[in-house]
Amino acid sequence: MTVKRSIILGTGSYVPERRLTNSDLAEMVDTSDEWIVQRTGIRARHIAAEGELTSDLAVKAARRALEASGLEPGDIDMIVLATATPDNTFPATAVTVQHKLGISSGFAFDVHAVCSGFVYAVATVDAYLRGGMAKRALVIGAETFSRILDWEDRTTCVLFGDGAGAIVMEASEVADGEPERGVLTSHLRSDGQHKDKLYVDGGPSSTQTVGHLRMQGKEVFRHAVSMITDVVEAAFAETGTTADDLDWFIPHQANRRIIDASAKKLGIDPARIVITLEDHGNTSAASIPLALDAAVRDGRVRRGDLVMLEAMGGGFTWGASLIRW
Repeated sequence: MTVKRSIILGTGSYVPERRLTNSDLAEMVDTSDEWIVQRTGIRARHIAAEGELTSDLAVKAARRALEASGLEPGDIDMIVLATATPDNTFPATAVTVQHKLGISSGFAFDVHAVCSGFVYAVATVDAYLRGGMAKRALVIGAETFSRILDWEDRTTCVLFGDGAGAIVMEASEVADGEPERGVLTSHLRSDGQHKDKLYVDGGPSSTQTVGHLRMQGKEVFRHAVSMITDVVEAAFAETGTTADDLDWFIPHQANRRIIDASAKKLGIDPARIVITLEDHGNTSAASIPLALDAAVRDGRVRRGDLVMLEAMGGGFTWGASLIRW
């Protein structure tokens, strides 16, 4: 007897060259390094250069993930890109990435679940691979949130940055008795009644403009911990695991206080949490794959490790994926 699993072959990431520190921001709006660090844990973020598109960031991360996997672009037959900041209203930015990688076969599409986008993309690709519709997939989270920020709003412009992260997933048959590996379970949720707590005040159908990000920070924080706990505990229950079994907890990198409060409620050892938001800020759908790639490349995440990914974002959307590396 065998079971089909979606395993991760390699990871990659990219952040733009320009690094914007809290001190830099203090010269632009009424804020300070101390204020930002105390409330968020963020010290800097990276900002895309003029003319540098979400697809450009995505392609650089994807190439690094392919290199780490020992594959060529032609080995990929599916691309799913999680983003809330696409190059164009249409076509999907994933199709642009497909073209820039020189791939003309297979299929590609975007997933739009804001900060939860990468977890949604992992769950989506897992279903496609196990269903036999593709063999190998690029799963990418890429954002240029700097393009939708109101740089006069100090409550939001200090939080976000640009970047991209990617993984290569492959359908694999795992036989009974072999070591467990791959995506074990994913749990996704959404609740549209919370739309006005975190949204962009523009769009093709509503205002015919791009708009700016708007957020009720206290309300987001109030809901985040319980929502994160909900899906993580569901993943534990589905697999018969507990927080003690986790080797690594890789959360969405939004706010250090949310991460710490969630881990405490779940009973997760702080030493097992991967945190990169200090230098990246909140990169929305890119934050988890950026953090994952950092932990893989520095040797923290190793073969056989049990890894929990989780995120919560605008909509509200939230989700978790439990993966055996």
